[in-house]
Amino acid sequence: MTTRSPDLRLLICGMADRGDDGAPLAAIAQILPVIRDELRVRLEVRRCPSFAATDIIAVGEGQACLIVDTVVGVEPGRVVTISLEALADRPGGITLRSSHELAIRDELLLVELVRGSLPPGALVGIGGKWFGYGERFSRAVRCGLPAFADAIRSAVEEQLAVAI
Repeated sequence: MTTRSPDLRLLICGMADRGDDGAPLAAIAQILPVIRDELRVRLEVRRCPSFAATDIIAVGEGQACLIVDTVVGVEPGRVVTISLEALADRPGGITLRSSHELAIRDELLLVELVRGSLPPGALVGIGGKWFGYGERFSRAVRCGLPAFADAIRSAVEEQLAVAI
């Protein structure tokens, strides 16, 4: 008996010991236990402390991708959800905190070059402020975590509805 391949790859970015950079880990820890079982079995959850194009290039055919990361370029604590396509078309503005090699736009252009197109998907990000060593979050991110978790849960449900 073979198992069905997952419909959605969740890329959980960031480092727990770098302040606001750990917000994706905290948010996903809140929502994974409460996602309905029939949705949870359709997920592939991957940790990617440092985001790179290879994380999306490896997304399977017919699979969607959701990047969860702390971002710079939006107000700290503010939650944003942007399709991968829209993110690739933006000339700048939002920077993934975990993308250290290239700007997100360049990473996504590389994905398009290698794959031929982007997989369906989105970025769910929270604006960060403090990225020093330590596990504490800035006040803005701490206050924004519930909205961040809700946005991730909504994006998961939306992407899985598309993948059905």
